[in-house]
Amino acid sequence: MDELLRLITRPAGSPGAGADGVLAWLRTRVDAEAAVVGTDGAVTAATPGFPGEVLARPEPAALLGRLTAGRLASAATGDGPRALRLERIGARAPYRVLAVLWPRPPDRAGAALAARVCGVLDLLFRAGETDAARREYERKARQVRLGVFMALMAGDILLARRMSSGARPPLLDCERLRVHLLRCAPADRDRLARAYQDGAGFHGRALMVRCPVYDEHLICLIPDGEPLAGELRALVGENPAYALGISTDQPLTATAEAYEQARHALAVARTGEDRLAGYEGREPLDRLLPPGPAARWAAALLAPLEPLPGVAVEVTRLALRFPRAGVARLLGLSRTTVTAHLRRVETALGMDLRTVGDRATLHLALALPPGPSPGPPPASSRPAPAPAEPPAAPLAALLATDAARRWARALLRPLAAPEQARVRATVHAWIGANTDVRRTALALGISRTTVTAHLRRAEGLLHRDLSATGAGVHELALALRISVSSPVGDSGQRAQ
Repeated sequence: MDELLRLITRPAGSPGAGADGVLAWLRTRVDAEAAVVGTDGAVTAATPGFPGEVLARPEPAALLGRLTAGRLASAATGDGPRALRLERIGARAPYRVLAVLWPRPPDRAGAALAARVCGVLDLLFRAGETDAARREYERKARQVRLGVFMALMAGDILLARRMSSGARPPLLDCERLRVHLLRCAPADRDRLARAYQDGAGFHGRALMVRCPVYDEHLICLIPDGEPLAGELRALVGENPAYALGISTDQPLTATAEAYEQARHALAVARTGEDRLAGYEGREPLDRLLPPGPAARWAAALLAPLEPLPGVAVEVTRLALRFPRAGVARLLGLSRTTVTAHLRRVETALGMDLRTVGDRATLHLALALPPGPSPGPPPASSRPAPAPAEPPAAPLAALLATDAARRWARALLRPLAAPEQARVRATVHAWIGANTDVRRTALALGISRTTVTAHLRRAEGLLHRDLSATGAGVHELALALRISVSSPVGDSGQRAQ
């Protein structure tokens, strides 16, 4: 039994582990070939010399059927001078069967040893089933957590509650939260989520979610006062490969905004000495534009999208924040389907979403709140004509407002210092080259490595994530469009 216990406690995949190792051990002890027959009658494990055709003969096949059905506990039959003994494994249906083919009828000790091996194999199979059930539970828990997070990203708390009916995460009873975005090795995400997971599959009042787009991101939704926030900070201090971006305190319905803030903060933390940063951004441009004219402009721009299916608009909205491959993974679509939806939107709007200018324009239009819906018609029998709305102002007029100019100057101010002239020139050239690092390097006569280093420096100065598909690039492109500063040098001004 000590030898068998050492066998079944070996790590999976190591030599001699599992049912094959137990059967090989039995062969060396009793000089017999052995096999395990599954619940469907097929051999699932066997010693090299076990003749599978023996079990296909009429009498053994009939006995196997009675054993797997639970009508017999054991049976024996002959095969010429050889003896075939069948033992039922375990006490729960459906049953597996141990088949041992002896060169001669076994003695009592050999038969007892084969019966004891059945008990060991039962323990081994039960352990495997437990591991499989645990892995399936972990997978389902991850799916529920991701579903709750996506509902919160859409601002729909009621949907998040309905998705987790019967085991509502305590986070949904909180009014405010901060998003902590931890950058770590992909293999560490599950380990960390399991370490803090409770019996319901959540993390107390917090929620830890594997990012479905970026393999190295662990998204943590944490209300203030939760100890998990301090423990994440400690993890970053202990592990030089980790970085942490933290949003400001936001209402639960503003989870999407908190997540974007955490992305910007993480871009700063990646290059910071402490590898930890909180969001220090300002109000987004869409909140500073005049509401009425901005809503009319957005409605006019987006009107051609009304005949399109809602999934095309949602794919486009996500593609303005994540890589196309990440959008496909997030929505369970193929990359070809994502590209097809984007082309339909491009055709309807007359835009090219491969250019940073059109992407920034559409991102702003989708971020603006919709205008007020028309009220009910008057109760009189002869309705009065509705007052005609003024025509939508062009985007250039909206970006020429004082609020927009102040926003652009505040965003770009960190690049205005004389010592940042090279970084500033790189940022201007990079946007002008449609965020193509190679073209930027050729235009400036520097290496691509230098361009990348300047962009990382700009992320820290601007407190913006400048990954090519992120919202930070759209804000930077709009700020440069508004700005009247020269793209190169420290003096001179011209309209962009």
